[in-house]
Amino acid sequence: MEISLALSQGTEGVGLMRSEFLFMGRTEPPDEDEQFSAYLEVVERMAPHPVTIRTLDVGGDKFVPEINLSDEMNPAMGLRGIRFSLNEKQMFNVQLRAILRASAHGPVRVMFPMITGVAELRECLMRLESAKNELRQEGVAFDEEMPVGIMIETPSAALIADQLARHVDFFSIGTNDLIQYCLAVDRANEHIAYLYEPLHPAVLRALSLICEAAEKNGIAVSMCGEMAGDPLYTLILLGLGISELSMNPSGIPRVKRILRQVDKAVSEE
Repeated sequence: MEISLALSQGTEGVGLMRSEFLFMGRTEPPDEDEQFSAYLEVVERMAPHPVTIRTLDVGGDKFVPEINLSDEMNPAMGLRGIRFSLNEKQMFNVQLRAILRASAHGPVRVMFPMITGVAELRECLMRLESAKNELRQEGVAFDEEMPVGIMIETPSAALIADQLARHVDFFSIGTNDLIQYCLAVDRANEHIAYLYEPLHPAVLRALSLICEAAEKNGIAVSMCGEMAGDPLYTLILLGLGISELSMNPSGIPRVKRILRQVDKAVSEE
């Protein structure tokens, strides 16, 4: 529903398609064909620009009532993001097949959320390869070279970004969660929200580690989250080496205006 608005504001792709919205307001998860149709519509309307589809991200503050998550003492550190998908093998396979099918119709990138380690990432890649094999056997077309990325939104992922970079085509920094985890601050908690500081030295150091790892391994690094769309931080992010910014459509003109007025070398200084 936001595609027309995004295009009118000068977007050059979808940096984060939140696939969990397809699972809301229903009693059963969407099947493969329904997911494929939704992804295909976005891909065709965005062409020739790329569409980055994040696999199902539920749990924590991403609440989908139709998906039954058991009560947890600390949901922010529980069965959420990719942990849920790896636990629900059939649901994950259905989504991966639908994304792969959509990749035959335009530039699609798949992205795994809440990655915390290499072993977890390898399991995701194994599941993706399994879905590819199924489609090959069925004679269903897909992009064999579809780029694969991960969201860097945990301190562990930031600290081993150099290892994770060897296995993927791009990073996308999820600042909302990364900042919360780095600073142990719940930004929705009115009593401590003042401690949520995107320019905290620990956050900047984490961002620097991620960007350095991406550069050394020759992969792109983008950013999602409120920090990406805030003009206050645009020059800092440019100087760090972040090459793509994903934001709400309304923020695009302001950020573009700032970027057009500065030389990248100046931001690096």
